[in-house]
Amino acid sequence: MMAKTLDEIYALSERALLRHGAAPWVAAHVADAVKVAESFGNKICGLYYLESYCQQLESGRVKGDVEPDVRRVRPAVVHVDARFGFAQPAFARALPEALSAARECGVASLAVGHAHTCTSLGYFTEQIARAGMIGIGMTNASPIVAPPGGKSRVIGTNPMAFAVPDGAGGVAMMFDQSTTTVALGKITMAKAAGQSIPEGWALDKDGQPTTDPEAALGGSLVSMGGYKGWGFGLMAELLVAGMTGSLASVDVKPLKAPTGAPHDLGQYYLLIDPAGSDAFGARLAQVAAVVAEDEGARMPGQGKVAMHTVEVDPAFWAQMEALAG
Repeated sequence: MMAKTLDEIYALSERALLRHGAAPWVAAHVADAVKVAESFGNKICGLYYLESYCQQLESGRVKGDVEPDVRRVRPAVVHVDARFGFAQPAFARALPEALSAARECGVASLAVGHAHTCTSLGYFTEQIARAGMIGIGMTNASPIVAPPGGKSRVIGTNPMAFAVPDGAGGVAMMFDQSTTTVALGKITMAKAAGQSIPEGWALDKDGQPTTDPEAALGGSLVSMGGYKGWGFGLMAELLVAGMTGSLASVDVKPLKAPTGAPHDLGQYYLLIDPAGSDAFGARLAQVAAVVAEDEGARMPGQGKVAMHTVEVDPAFWAQMEALAG
């Protein structure tokens, strides 16, 4: 393994995206998301996706030079059409308007439509929290989850993320998780490494538990907590596809395929101004204090520190350098 700084990861990612057709401001936002994912050890949403980004820029599956269309359609409702471009720059263009709406109305919704996969939802809800708002986000993906008791894929891993501000420009609590027992990327990474997966992660095409990642990819993933996770995933599906006008999971093609139709995914966010209640800060402090009484316990995301350098496989880094030319 070799150590690479976050600056090196950002610079390489930006060069690769520019080389394959992304506009400079677009490449900057996407490269920042890659860097942040790597800084917290989120390999699935970091450099692991860079090759796919570049291939899909080249094939036209994602547009790297479009200007998102931001509209405030009601006092507390903001829509942004990503126009089949990346989610990160679309969100960046719309966030100031959504924050303004939340400050004026107490709550606001932000619907990002017709976008490329956003990879890490927490990247976005954390920005909302750092701006002083409670952020709730969700998205959908290509179909890989069947209803409990069924075998037909209906929804994606459909992650949800929550972030709470600390009142001082930081984040008091943040978590980002799929509504399945495990993220799809962990299955694909296990397959690539020739490793088995734990029982309970997935079912084969016949609806039977499997530890074979290839059989899992041909079958379906298991919802977190059975019907409970299925319900959360289904609600995310309805809000994301319904409120953004983007595709339902059943119509989304495999996300990492180099060619094909645009992802056309949506992300749906709720922004809540904690200043709407005089008690919010006090209750947050009270709950955090009770959690801290147990040694080793913590609020979700608390104490998470970004790494300054990241360990990268030399062969993999060489592949990334080749993308950047």
